[in-house]
Amino acid sequence: MSADTDGALKIRLSAPSVDGKENDALERFIAERLREARRAVSVSHGHTSRQRLLEVRDDLGVEEAKRRLLG
Repeated sequence: MSADTDGALKIRLSAPSVDGKENDALERFIAERLREARRAVSVSHGHTSRQRLLEVRDDLGVEEAKRRLLG
């Protein structure tokens, strides 16, 4: 995982992009890194594109989320 200059994260997954398995793997990975429940993370846009937008339902805060993700 790495951060881009525009603040986007680049994450390479090994899960197949079939039947939503890639989105599930991405959500699980982010939830684990944030130390949050799996249900707190979901893909909100771009379900089938290379660029996805994730929603984190928590009061974690942007700076703390960045710290945990890029750790």
